Amino acid sequence: MKRRKLLHAIAVHALLLLSVAVVAAPVVFAFIFSTQTPAEIFRYPPKFTLGSALFENYRVVWNQYHLGLYLKNSLFISIAVTVGKTIVSFLAALALVYFRFPLKSWVFTFILLTLMMPTEIMIVALFELVTDLGWVNSYAALIVPFLASATGTFLFRQQFLQIPESLVDAARIDGAGPLRFAWSILLPMSMNVVAAMAVIQFVYMWNQYLWPLVVIREGERQVIQVGLRMLTSGQDATNWGLVMAGAIVALLPALLVFLLLQEQFSRGFALAEEK
Repeated sequence: MKRRKLLHAIAVHALLLLSVAVVAAPVVFAFIFSTQTPAEIFRYPPKFTLGSALFENYRVVWNQYHLGLYLKNSLFISIAVTVGKTIVSFLAALALVYFRFPLKSWVFTFILLTLMMPTEIMIVALFELVTDLGWVNSYAALIVPFLASATGTFLFRQQFLQIPESLVDAARIDGAGPLRFAWSILLPMSMNVVAAMAVIQFVYMWNQYLWPLVVIREGERQVIQVGLRMLTSGQDATNWGLVMAGAIVALLPALLVFLLLQEQFSRGFALAEEK
């Protein structure tokens, strides 16, 4: 019996290690190629070790192809949208759970239906609206249209529904108003959901490509994903070492956010599933 359990544990760990290797392989290979010159990348047989252009490739993409500027723009936009979406979703869920108004259930149903409407199908109408407002080529065009979130509203609503009614009654007896109740009670009890929301929305905005490509015409306000595309189109002969260096630079902020908040992210979704 002990031998069978040992063999089972070894098989499980081997399978898990293989899965990790498969998932991590593209990132590892991308980093290796980001340190190599074109000659080293296309040599035969291929050499999967660090190349001779480690610092040169990253210096070129950061300065010559302005990925440092695009990285700053994406970071600003992603943080602004993440904070704004969290606040809007929090307040929307607060209204849906603790306030009474006509057709409240229909309003929530409509909010959920917007999950089936990706930005791509609204891009023409959204572009016309942004143009009429004079926001073309501005940060407002990249931030304001993304401040509403059906996913965030749903997550916060599910969290609030699990808070005991006795706690709400006690807050009312103590004279706490809606904002004081939200700040002092709801927010501290919802930090896992806030973290899950932050990871989802930051990564979503970090990966935006089509809308910034349409609405931003000046390179000084462009985002990192479009910057990667400009990197490939701006070379006569594609230097894949530079492309991989740019991809690694673009990967790091989103990966860092996930690593910092992964525990709260998992707890937030575990709570959502239980509810």
